Amino acid sequence: MRTRLLLALSAAFATVAAVLGLPQTALAAPAAVQVYPVPSIYEASADYRLTANGQNVPVTRYPGYDIAQFSIGTGTADLALTKVNNTAIGSYSISPAKLNLTGTISGPTLRFTVPNHEYLIVRLDGRPKLVIAIDPAETNRPASSGTGIFNVRSAPYNAQPGSSYSTTAFQTALNDAAAWGSANGRQGTVYVPAGVYTLGNLYLRSNLALYLEPGAVLRYTGERAHYDVHWHKDSQGRDITWFLSTRYSSENISIYGRGIIDGNGKASLAPSNLGVNLLTPIYTKNFSVDGITFRESSSWAIMPTRSSDMSFRNIKMFNRFDMGENDGIDVMESTGVQVTHAIGIGLDDPFSTKTWANDVDLFRQVPGDPRPLQDVVFDDLVSWTYCYGVKVGQGVIQSQTGVTFRNVVVHDAAVGIGIHHKYGSAPATGIRFENIDIENLSFTNDSNRTWLALWTGNARGVGPVRDVTLSNIKVRGAVTTPARINGQPGAPISDVVLRNVQMPGSSTPATTLAQMKLTNLSDYGTITIQP
Repeated sequence: MRTRLLLALSAAFATVAAVLGLPQTALAAPAAVQVYPVPSIYEASADYRLTANGQNVPVTRYPGYDIAQFSIGTGTADLALTKVNNTAIGSYSISPAKLNLTGTISGPTLRFTVPNHEYLIVRLDGRPKLVIAIDPAETNRPASSGTGIFNVRSAPYNAQPGSSYSTTAFQTALNDAAAWGSANGRQGTVYVPAGVYTLGNLYLRSNLALYLEPGAVLRYTGERAHYDVHWHKDSQGRDITWFLSTRYSSENISIYGRGIIDGNGKASLAPSNLGVNLLTPIYTKNFSVDGITFRESSSWAIMPTRSSDMSFRNIKMFNRFDMGENDGIDVMESTGVQVTHAIGIGLDDPFSTKTWANDVDLFRQVPGDPRPLQDVVFDDLVSWTYCYGVKVGQGVIQSQTGVTFRNVVVHDAAVGIGIHHKYGSAPATGIRFENIDIENLSFTNDSNRTWLALWTGNARGVGPVRDVTLSNIKVRGAVTTPARINGQPGAPISDVVLRNVQMPGSSTPATTLAQMKLTNLSDYGTITIQP
Protein backbone atom coordinates (compact mmCIF):
# COMPACT_ATOMS: atom_id res chain seq x y z
CA MET A 1 0.00 0.00 0.00
CA ARG A 2 2.79 2.42 0.94
CA THR A 3 4.59 1.81 -2.36
CA ARG A 4 1.42 2.44 -4.42
CA LEU A 5 0.72 5.62 -2.45
CA LEU A 6 4.24 6.97 -2.99
CA LEU A 7 4.12 6.20 -6.70
CA ALA A 8 0.77 7.96 -6.98
CA LEU A 9 2.15 11.00 -5.14
CA SER A 10 5.18 11.03 -7.41
CA ALA A 11 2.96 11.07 -10.50
CA ALA A 12 0.81 13.82 -9.02
CA PHE A 13 3.81 16.00 -8.22
CA ALA A 14 5.17 15.47 -11.74
CA THR A 15 1.85 16.61 -13.19
CA VAL A 16 1.82 19.76 -11.02
CA ALA A 17 5.40 20.56 -12.01
CA ALA A 18 4.53 20.21 -15.70
CA VAL A 19 1.49 22.50 -15.36
CA LEU A 20 3.51 25.16 -13.53
CA GLY A 21 6.44 24.88 -15.91
CA LEU A 22 8.81 23.87 -13.11
CA PRO A 23 11.63 21.34 -13.34
CA GLN A 24 10.71 17.92 -12.05
CA THR A 25 13.07 18.26 -9.07
CA ALA A 26 11.32 21.42 -7.90
CA LEU A 27 8.34 19.45 -6.62
CA ALA A 28 9.95 16.03 -6.37
CA ALA A 29 8.04 13.51 -4.30
CA PRO A 30 9.63 10.97 -1.97
CA ALA A 31 10.46 7.74 -3.74
CA ALA A 32 9.20 4.30 -2.85
CA VAL A 33 11.86 2.58 -0.74
CA GLN A 34 12.71 -1.11 -0.75
CA VAL A 35 14.71 -2.16 2.31
CA TYR A 36 16.78 -5.33 1.92
CA PRO A 37 16.65 -8.03 4.61
CA VAL A 38 20.02 -8.39 6.35
CA PRO A 39 21.04 -11.89 7.46
CA SER A 40 22.18 -12.32 11.05
CA ILE A 41 25.70 -13.27 9.89
CA TYR A 42 26.30 -9.55 9.32
CA GLU A 43 26.88 -7.60 12.52
CA ALA A 44 24.86 -4.45 13.18
CA SER A 45 26.72 -1.14 13.19
CA ALA A 46 27.81 0.18 16.55
CA ASP A 47 27.91 3.73 15.21
CA TYR A 48 24.95 4.52 12.96
CA ARG A 49 21.19 4.29 12.58
CA LEU A 50 19.58 5.24 9.25
CA THR A 51 16.11 5.94 7.91
CA ALA A 52 15.10 6.59 4.29
CA ASN A 53 11.77 8.32 3.72
CA GLY A 54 10.85 7.30 7.25
CA GLN A 55 11.73 3.61 6.89
CA ASN A 56 14.44 2.01 9.00
CA VAL A 57 17.39 0.82 6.93
CA PRO A 58 19.72 -1.75 8.53
CA VAL A 59 23.34 -0.62 8.91
CA THR A 60 26.01 -3.31 9.20
CA ARG A 61 29.54 -3.17 10.54
CA TYR A 62 32.41 -4.20 8.24
CA PRO A 63 36.20 -3.99 8.68
CA GLY A 64 37.13 -0.45 7.64
CA TYR A 65 33.66 0.96 7.06
CA ASP A 66 29.95 0.39 7.66
CA ILE A 67 27.38 -0.46 4.98
CA ALA A 68 23.70 0.35 4.35
CA GLN A 69 21.88 -0.79 1.21
CA PHE A 70 18.41 -0.22 -0.20
CA SER A 71 16.72 0.78 -3.44
CA ILE A 72 14.40 3.58 -4.48
CA GLY A 73 12.00 4.20 -7.30
CA THR A 74 11.42 7.53 -9.02
CA GLY A 75 11.75 10.43 -6.61
CA THR A 76 13.91 11.54 -3.73
CA ALA A 77 15.28 9.81 -0.67
CA ASP A 78 15.18 11.83 2.55
CA LEU A 79 17.85 10.33 4.78
CA ALA A 80 18.22 10.70 8.55
CA LEU A 81 21.55 9.42 9.84
CA THR A 82 21.95 9.24 13.61
CA LYS A 83 24.93 8.49 15.83
CA VAL A 84 24.10 5.51 18.01
CA ASN A 85 25.57 7.10 21.14
CA ASN A 86 23.34 10.15 20.63
CA THR A 87 26.14 12.67 21.07
CA ALA A 88 25.85 15.87 19.04
CA ILE A 89 27.40 15.89 15.56
CA GLY A 90 30.32 18.27 15.21
CA SER A 91 31.15 17.77 11.53
CA TYR A 92 30.17 15.64 8.56
CA SER A 93 31.12 14.91 4.97
CA ILE A 94 29.15 13.45 2.07
CA SER A 95 30.86 11.99 -0.98
CA PRO A 96 30.68 12.28 -3.97
CA ALA A 97 31.44 15.94 -3.33
CA LYS A 98 30.38 16.79 -6.88
CA LEU A 99 26.75 16.07 -5.92
CA ASN A 100 26.86 19.07 -3.56
CA LEU A 101 24.70 17.31 -1.00
CA THR A 102 24.33 19.31 2.19
CA GLY A 103 22.34 18.51 5.27
CA THR A 104 21.01 19.89 8.50
CA ILE A 105 22.22 18.79 11.91
CA SER A 106 19.99 18.37 14.91
CA GLY A 107 21.89 16.96 17.86
CA PRO A 108 23.05 13.43 16.90
CA THR A 109 21.16 13.37 13.56
CA LEU A 110 22.15 14.51 10.08
CA ARG A 111 19.33 14.92 7.57
CA PHE A 112 19.82 15.34 3.84
CA THR A 113 18.01 14.56 0.58
CA VAL A 114 19.33 12.44 -2.27
CA PRO A 115 17.60 13.27 -5.58
CA ASN A 116 18.32 9.92 -7.24
CA HIS A 117 19.83 6.51 -6.64
CA GLU A 118 23.49 7.07 -5.78
CA TYR A 119 26.40 5.35 -4.10
CA LEU A 120 27.49 7.58 -1.21
CA ILE A 121 30.22 7.62 1.44
CA VAL A 122 29.31 9.59 4.56
CA ARG A 123 31.23 10.36 7.71
CA LEU A 124 30.10 11.86 11.00
CA ASP A 125 32.85 13.27 13.21
CA GLY A 126 35.57 10.63 13.70
CA ARG A 127 33.29 7.65 13.20
CA PRO A 128 34.02 4.99 10.56
CA LYS A 129 32.80 5.98 7.13
CA LEU A 130 29.37 4.73 6.12
CA VAL A 131 28.74 3.49 2.58
CA ILE A 132 25.11 4.12 1.61
CA ALA A 133 24.47 2.15 -1.56
CA ILE A 134 21.15 3.26 -3.05
CA ASP A 135 20.18 1.10 -6.00
CA PRO A 136 17.54 1.81 -8.63
CA ALA A 137 14.33 -0.07 -8.00
CA GLU A 138 14.08 -3.58 -9.42
CA THR A 139 11.98 -3.64 -12.57
CA ASN A 140 12.69 -7.16 -13.79
CA ARG A 141 12.12 -9.38 -10.77
CA PRO A 142 10.89 -12.79 -11.97
CA ALA A 143 8.13 -14.90 -10.49
CA SER A 144 9.35 -17.32 -7.83
CA SER A 145 7.69 -20.27 -9.56
CA GLY A 146 6.15 -21.26 -12.88
CA THR A 147 7.25 -22.36 -16.31
CA GLY A 148 10.98 -21.95 -16.79
CA ILE A 149 11.52 -21.01 -13.12
CA PHE A 150 13.66 -23.32 -10.98
CA ASN A 151 13.36 -22.32 -7.31
CA VAL A 152 16.19 -23.82 -5.25
CA ARG A 153 13.95 -24.08 -2.17
CA SER A 154 11.30 -26.11 -4.00
CA ALA A 155 11.24 -29.80 -4.88
CA PRO A 156 13.21 -31.55 -6.20
CA TYR A 157 16.09 -29.31 -5.03
CA ASN A 158 14.98 -28.42 -1.49
CA ALA A 159 18.06 -26.33 -0.76
CA GLN A 160 18.00 -24.99 2.78
CA PRO A 161 19.67 -21.83 4.04
CA GLY A 162 21.93 -22.11 7.03
CA SER A 163 25.00 -24.19 7.73
CA SER A 164 23.89 -27.15 5.60
CA TYR A 165 25.93 -27.61 2.44
CA SER A 166 23.64 -26.99 -0.58
CA THR A 167 25.97 -27.20 -3.57
CA THR A 168 24.46 -30.29 -5.20
CA ALA A 169 20.95 -28.86 -5.03
CA PHE A 170 22.09 -25.53 -6.50
CA GLN A 171 24.14 -27.07 -9.28
CA THR A 172 21.31 -29.39 -10.24
CA ALA A 173 18.90 -26.44 -10.43
CA LEU A 174 21.41 -24.49 -12.56
CA ASN A 175 21.85 -27.43 -14.93
CA ASP A 176 18.09 -27.98 -15.23
CA ALA A 177 17.42 -24.30 -15.91
CA ALA A 178 20.14 -24.17 -18.58
CA ALA A 179 18.81 -27.31 -20.25
CA TRP A 180 15.28 -25.88 -20.25
CA GLY A 181 16.55 -22.58 -21.66
CA SER A 182 18.49 -24.28 -24.43
CA ALA A 183 15.49 -26.43 -25.36
CA ASN A 184 13.17 -23.41 -25.47
CA GLY A 185 15.41 -20.83 -27.10
CA ARG A 186 15.64 -18.54 -24.07
CA GLN A 187 16.96 -18.44 -20.54
CA GLY A 188 15.78 -20.73 -17.80
CA THR A 189 15.77 -18.96 -14.42
CA VAL A 190 17.11 -20.21 -11.11
CA TYR A 191 15.33 -18.34 -8.32
CA VAL A 192 17.15 -18.00 -4.99
CA PRO A 193 14.95 -16.81 -2.09
CA ALA A 194 16.34 -14.85 0.87
CA GLY A 195 18.68 -16.76 3.16
CA VAL A 196 22.34 -17.64 3.56
CA TYR A 197 23.44 -20.63 1.46
CA THR A 198 26.87 -22.11 2.10
CA LEU A 199 28.16 -23.44 -1.20
CA GLY A 200 31.06 -24.94 -3.06
CA ASN A 201 31.90 -24.14 -6.69
CA LEU A 202 28.99 -23.35 -8.99
CA TYR A 203 29.27 -23.65 -12.79
CA LEU A 204 27.03 -21.68 -15.16
CA ARG A 205 25.99 -23.03 -18.57
CA SER A 206 24.42 -21.35 -21.60
CA ASN A 207 20.89 -19.90 -21.61
CA LEU A 208 20.73 -19.44 -17.86
CA ALA A 209 19.59 -16.66 -15.54
CA LEU A 210 20.47 -16.71 -11.86
CA TYR A 211 18.25 -14.45 -9.76
CA LEU A 212 19.22 -13.58 -6.16
CA GLU A 213 16.35 -12.16 -4.13
CA PRO A 214 17.13 -9.31 -1.69
CA GLY A 215 18.53 -11.00 1.40
CA ALA A 216 19.86 -14.00 -0.54
CA VAL A 217 23.54 -14.74 0.13
CA LEU A 218 25.75 -17.27 -1.66
CA ARG A 219 28.67 -17.81 0.73
CA TYR A 220 32.02 -19.56 0.72
CA THR A 221 32.09 -22.37 3.30
CA GLY A 222 35.59 -21.95 4.66
CA GLU A 223 36.51 -25.59 3.95
CA ARG A 224 39.13 -26.23 1.27
CA ALA A 225 37.81 -29.72 0.51
CA HIS A 226 34.63 -28.21 -0.95
CA TYR A 227 36.45 -26.47 -3.82
CA ASP A 228 38.30 -27.16 -7.04
CA VAL A 229 41.67 -25.50 -7.52
CA HIS A 230 41.54 -23.44 -10.71
CA TRP A 231 44.94 -21.74 -10.57
CA HIS A 232 47.88 -20.85 -8.37
CA LYS A 233 48.71 -17.22 -7.67
CA ASP A 234 52.47 -16.95 -7.42
CA SER A 235 52.50 -13.50 -5.81
CA GLN A 236 50.27 -14.72 -2.97
CA GLY A 237 51.79 -18.19 -2.76
CA ARG A 238 48.39 -19.87 -2.67
CA ASP A 239 45.93 -21.81 -4.77
CA ILE A 240 42.83 -19.99 -6.03
CA THR A 241 39.31 -21.23 -6.69
CA TRP A 242 36.55 -19.70 -8.81
CA PHE A 243 33.45 -19.55 -6.62
CA LEU A 244 31.10 -18.98 -9.59
CA SER A 245 32.33 -19.43 -13.14
CA THR A 246 31.03 -20.14 -16.61
CA ARG A 247 31.64 -23.29 -18.57
CA TYR A 248 33.85 -22.72 -21.60
CA SER A 249 32.14 -21.72 -24.88
CA SER A 250 28.96 -20.66 -23.09
CA GLU A 251 26.62 -17.80 -23.98
CA ASN A 252 23.48 -15.95 -22.90
CA ILE A 253 23.99 -15.98 -19.13
CA SER A 254 22.79 -13.39 -16.61
CA ILE A 255 23.06 -12.91 -12.85
CA TYR A 256 20.76 -10.33 -11.35
CA GLY A 257 18.74 -9.22 -8.34
CA ARG A 258 19.76 -7.55 -5.10
CA GLY A 259 21.46 -10.48 -3.39
CA ILE A 260 25.05 -11.01 -2.27
CA ILE A 261 27.94 -13.22 -3.38
CA ASP A 262 30.16 -13.47 -0.29
CA GLY A 263 33.71 -14.84 -0.42
CA ASN A 264 33.99 -14.94 3.37
CA GLY A 265 37.57 -13.92 2.70
CA LYS A 266 39.20 -14.30 6.10
CA ALA A 267 37.75 -17.78 6.40
CA SER A 268 39.06 -18.69 2.96
CA LEU A 269 42.64 -17.84 3.91
CA ALA A 270 42.87 -19.43 7.34
CA PRO A 271 43.50 -22.23 7.85
CA SER A 272 43.01 -23.48 4.27
CA ASN A 273 45.09 -20.80 2.49
CA LEU A 274 42.77 -21.01 -0.53
CA GLY A 275 42.01 -17.72 -2.27
CA VAL A 276 38.60 -17.10 -3.81
CA ASN A 277 37.65 -15.27 -7.02
CA LEU A 278 33.95 -14.57 -6.59
CA LEU A 279 32.93 -14.56 -10.26
CA THR A 280 34.92 -15.68 -13.31
CA PRO A 281 33.03 -15.42 -16.61
CA ILE A 282 35.52 -17.15 -18.90
CA TYR A 283 35.24 -18.03 -22.59
CA THR A 284 31.66 -16.76 -22.66
CA LYS A 285 29.65 -14.17 -24.58
CA ASN A 286 26.43 -12.22 -24.06
CA PHE A 287 26.95 -12.23 -20.30
CA SER A 288 25.43 -9.73 -17.84
CA VAL A 289 25.34 -8.92 -14.14
CA ASP A 290 22.89 -6.41 -12.64
CA GLY A 291 22.39 -5.29 -9.05
CA ILE A 292 24.51 -7.88 -7.24
CA THR A 293 26.76 -7.15 -4.23
CA PHE A 294 30.16 -8.83 -4.18
CA ARG A 295 31.67 -9.05 -0.73
CA GLU A 296 34.98 -9.99 0.84
CA SER A 297 36.94 -11.70 -1.91
CA SER A 298 40.38 -12.98 -0.93
CA SER A 299 41.74 -12.59 -4.45
CA TRP A 300 40.50 -10.61 -7.47
CA ALA A 301 36.72 -10.47 -7.06
CA ILE A 302 35.31 -10.36 -10.61
CA MET A 303 37.39 -11.56 -13.57
CA PRO A 304 35.77 -11.30 -17.01
CA THR A 305 38.27 -13.38 -18.98
CA ARG A 306 38.68 -14.05 -22.73
CA SER A 307 35.02 -13.19 -23.29
CA SER A 308 32.89 -10.75 -25.30
CA ASP A 309 29.68 -8.70 -25.17
CA MET A 310 29.46 -8.32 -21.42
CA SER A 311 27.78 -5.85 -19.08
CA PHE A 312 28.08 -5.24 -15.35
CA ARG A 313 25.56 -2.76 -13.97
CA ASN A 314 24.62 -1.54 -10.49
CA ILE A 315 27.29 -3.69 -8.87
CA LYS A 316 28.76 -3.17 -5.42
CA MET A 317 32.19 -4.58 -4.55
CA PHE A 318 32.85 -4.41 -0.80
CA ASN A 319 36.32 -5.72 0.02
CA ARG A 320 38.50 -5.25 3.07
CA PHE A 321 41.48 -2.97 3.61
CA ASP A 322 43.37 -5.60 5.65
CA MET A 323 43.64 -8.17 2.82
CA GLY A 324 45.84 -7.72 -0.24
CA GLU A 325 45.36 -8.43 -3.96
CA ASN A 326 41.60 -8.15 -3.59
CA ASP A 327 40.90 -6.13 -6.75
CA GLY A 328 37.28 -5.36 -7.59
CA ILE A 329 36.77 -6.08 -11.30
CA ASP A 330 39.72 -6.89 -13.56
CA VAL A 331 38.67 -7.11 -17.21
CA MET A 332 41.12 -9.46 -18.91
CA GLU A 333 41.62 -10.24 -22.60
CA SER A 334 38.00 -9.44 -23.41
CA THR A 335 36.10 -7.38 -25.98
CA GLY A 336 32.95 -5.28 -25.77
CA VAL A 337 32.70 -4.93 -21.99
CA GLN A 338 30.70 -2.27 -20.14
CA VAL A 339 30.85 -1.59 -16.40
CA THR A 340 28.18 0.96 -15.49
CA HIS A 341 27.10 2.47 -12.17
CA ALA A 342 29.37 0.66 -9.75
CA ILE A 343 31.15 1.18 -6.46
CA GLY A 344 34.41 -0.61 -5.72
CA ILE A 345 36.15 -0.59 -2.33
CA GLY A 346 39.20 -2.52 -1.19
CA LEU A 347 42.90 -2.40 -0.53
CA ASP A 348 43.79 -3.12 -4.17
CA ASP A 349 42.62 -1.66 -7.49
CA PRO A 350 38.80 -1.65 -7.78
CA PHE A 351 38.68 -1.12 -11.57
CA SER A 352 41.36 -2.24 -14.04
CA THR A 353 42.16 -3.99 -17.34
CA LYS A 354 44.87 -6.61 -17.95
CA THR A 355 46.27 -8.97 -20.60
CA TRP A 356 48.58 -11.92 -20.02
CA ALA A 357 50.30 -14.95 -21.58
CA ASN A 358 49.68 -18.69 -21.34
CA ASP A 359 52.53 -19.25 -18.91
CA VAL A 360 51.33 -16.64 -16.40
CA ASP A 361 49.96 -18.28 -13.26
CA LEU A 362 46.31 -17.46 -14.03
CA PHE A 363 46.38 -19.23 -17.40
CA ARG A 364 48.64 -22.23 -16.80
CA GLN A 365 45.61 -24.47 -16.30
CA VAL A 366 43.38 -22.72 -18.86
CA PRO A 367 43.29 -23.93 -22.48
CA GLY A 368 43.33 -21.62 -25.49
CA ASP A 369 45.44 -18.77 -26.74
CA PRO A 370 45.90 -15.30 -25.24
CA ARG A 371 43.67 -12.57 -26.64
CA PRO A 372 43.94 -8.79 -27.01
CA LEU A 373 41.66 -6.53 -25.01
CA GLN A 374 39.58 -3.89 -26.75
CA ASP A 375 36.43 -1.79 -26.48
CA VAL A 376 36.06 -1.67 -22.69
CA VAL A 377 34.08 1.15 -21.05
CA PHE A 378 33.84 1.94 -17.34
CA ASP A 379 31.17 4.57 -16.65
CA ASP A 380 29.70 6.11 -13.47
CA LEU A 381 32.00 4.72 -10.80
CA VAL A 382 32.90 5.36 -7.17
CA SER A 383 36.35 4.02 -6.22
CA TRP A 384 37.96 3.82 -2.77
CA THR A 385 41.30 2.06 -2.45
CA TYR A 386 44.83 2.13 -1.10
CA CYS A 387 46.13 1.71 -4.67
CA TYR A 388 44.87 3.08 -8.03
CA GLY A 389 41.40 4.55 -8.40
CA VAL A 390 41.24 3.46 -12.06
CA LYS A 391 44.02 1.71 -13.96
CA VAL A 392 45.17 0.04 -17.15
CA GLY A 393 47.66 -2.73 -16.29
CA GLN A 394 49.83 -4.08 -14.85
CA GLY A 395 49.81 -6.82 -17.49
CA VAL A 396 49.96 -5.62 -21.12
CA ILE A 397 51.41 -8.78 -22.61
CA GLN A 398 48.70 -8.67 -25.30
CA SER A 399 47.56 -5.33 -26.74
CA GLN A 400 44.99 -3.16 -24.98
CA THR A 401 43.03 -0.84 -27.26
CA GLY A 402 40.05 1.43 -26.73
CA VAL A 403 39.74 1.54 -22.93
CA THR A 404 37.61 4.34 -21.46
CA PHE A 405 37.04 5.40 -17.87
CA ARG A 406 34.48 8.18 -17.50
CA ASN A 407 32.31 9.84 -14.86
CA VAL A 408 34.45 8.50 -12.03
CA VAL A 409 34.72 9.63 -8.41
CA VAL A 410 37.93 8.51 -6.75
CA HIS A 411 36.94 8.92 -3.14
CA ASP A 412 40.42 8.01 -1.92
CA ALA A 413 43.50 6.32 -3.35
CA ALA A 414 47.28 6.42 -3.65
CA VAL A 415 47.03 7.17 -7.38
CA GLY A 416 43.89 8.64 -8.90
CA ILE A 417 44.49 7.69 -12.55
CA GLY A 418 47.04 5.22 -13.85
CA ILE A 419 48.50 3.22 -16.67
CA HIS A 420 51.09 0.78 -15.33
CA HIS A 421 52.57 -1.09 -18.28
CA LYS A 422 54.70 -3.29 -16.06
CA TYR A 423 54.61 -6.62 -17.91
CA GLY A 424 54.87 -7.23 -21.65
CA SER A 425 55.87 -5.61 -24.91
CA ALA A 426 52.43 -5.08 -26.50
CA PRO A 427 51.06 -1.55 -27.00
CA ALA A 428 48.39 0.14 -24.92
CA THR A 429 46.61 2.62 -27.21
CA GLY A 430 43.46 4.70 -27.36
CA ILE A 431 43.07 5.12 -23.59
CA ARG A 432 40.56 7.71 -22.34
CA PHE A 433 39.99 9.16 -18.86
CA GLU A 434 37.02 11.54 -18.92
CA ASN A 435 35.25 13.46 -16.14
CA ILE A 436 37.31 12.14 -13.23
CA ASP A 437 36.89 13.70 -9.77
CA ILE A 438 39.75 12.82 -7.39
CA GLU A 439 38.64 13.68 -3.87
CA ASN A 440 41.47 12.39 -1.66
CA LEU A 441 44.97 10.96 -2.03
CA SER A 442 45.68 9.57 1.43
CA PHE A 443 47.85 6.54 0.66
CA THR A 444 51.16 5.60 -0.98
CA ASN A 445 51.71 2.82 -3.53
CA ASP A 446 55.09 2.10 -5.14
CA SER A 447 56.26 5.46 -3.74
CA ASN A 448 53.40 7.21 -5.58
CA ARG A 449 50.89 9.49 -3.89
CA THR A 450 49.66 11.54 -6.78
CA TRP A 451 46.79 12.14 -9.17
CA LEU A 452 48.43 10.64 -12.30
CA ALA A 453 50.95 7.86 -12.90
CA LEU A 454 51.62 6.69 -16.46
CA TRP A 455 54.66 4.45 -16.36
CA THR A 456 56.27 1.49 -18.03
CA GLY A 457 58.29 -1.36 -16.57
CA ASN A 458 60.62 -3.79 -18.27
CA ALA A 459 59.32 -7.18 -17.16
CA ARG A 460 58.78 -9.52 -20.14
CA GLY A 461 60.01 -6.81 -22.50
CA VAL A 462 58.95 -3.20 -22.86
CA GLY A 463 55.94 -1.85 -24.72
CA PRO A 464 54.72 1.56 -25.81
CA VAL A 465 51.78 3.57 -24.53
CA ARG A 466 50.19 5.85 -27.16
CA ASP A 467 47.15 8.06 -27.67
CA VAL A 468 46.12 8.82 -24.09
CA THR A 469 43.54 11.53 -23.43
CA LEU A 470 42.68 12.94 -20.01
CA SER A 471 39.82 15.42 -20.05
CA ASN A 472 37.84 17.23 -17.36
CA ILE A 473 39.92 16.10 -14.42
CA LYS A 474 39.29 17.71 -11.04
CA VAL A 475 41.89 17.06 -8.36
CA ARG A 476 40.70 17.96 -4.87
CA GLY A 477 43.14 15.91 -2.79
CA ALA A 478 46.63 17.13 -1.99
CA VAL A 479 49.35 15.76 -4.30
CA THR A 480 52.36 14.60 -2.27
CA THR A 481 54.61 13.15 -5.00
CA PRO A 482 54.94 14.53 -8.52
CA ALA A 483 52.62 13.16 -11.18
CA ARG A 484 54.59 11.07 -13.64
CA ILE A 485 54.91 10.03 -17.28
CA ASN A 486 57.80 7.58 -17.51
CA GLY A 487 58.28 5.37 -20.55
CA GLN A 488 61.24 3.14 -21.37
CA PRO A 489 63.98 3.54 -23.98
CA GLY A 490 62.47 2.29 -27.21
CA ALA A 491 58.97 2.25 -25.71
CA PRO A 492 57.95 5.84 -24.95
CA ILE A 493 54.65 7.12 -23.64
CA SER A 494 53.48 9.47 -26.37
CA ASP A 495 50.58 11.46 -27.77
CA VAL A 496 49.19 12.40 -24.37
CA VAL A 497 46.47 15.07 -24.30
CA LEU A 498 45.65 16.89 -21.04
CA ARG A 499 42.40 18.79 -21.37
CA ASN A 500 40.84 20.88 -18.59
CA VAL A 501 42.81 19.60 -15.60
CA GLN A 502 41.93 21.52 -12.45
CA MET A 503 44.28 21.24 -9.49
CA PRO A 504 43.55 21.79 -5.76
CA GLY A 505 42.92 25.38 -4.80
CA SER A 506 42.41 26.54 -8.38
CA SER A 507 39.13 27.48 -10.05
CA THR A 508 40.62 27.40 -13.56
CA PRO A 509 42.35 24.69 -15.61
CA ALA A 510 46.11 24.31 -15.36
CA THR A 511 48.03 25.59 -18.38
CA THR A 512 51.47 24.11 -17.67
CA LEU A 513 52.85 20.77 -16.56
CA ALA A 514 54.31 22.49 -13.51
CA GLN A 515 50.86 23.71 -12.47
CA MET A 516 49.65 20.11 -12.78
CA LYS A 517 52.63 18.97 -10.67
CA LEU A 518 53.43 16.71 -13.61
CA THR A 519 57.20 16.98 -13.39
CA ASN A 520 58.46 13.38 -13.22
CA LEU A 521 59.04 12.85 -16.95
CA SER A 522 61.24 10.49 -18.96
CA ASP A 523 61.13 8.67 -22.30
CA TYR A 524 58.00 10.41 -23.45
CA GLY A 525 56.69 11.87 -26.70
CA THR A 526 54.26 14.66 -27.44
CA ILE A 527 52.28 16.03 -24.49
CA THR A 528 49.56 18.52 -25.40
CA ILE A 529 47.77 20.76 -22.91
CA GLN A 530 44.34 22.01 -23.96
CA PRO A 531 42.39 24.46 -21.78
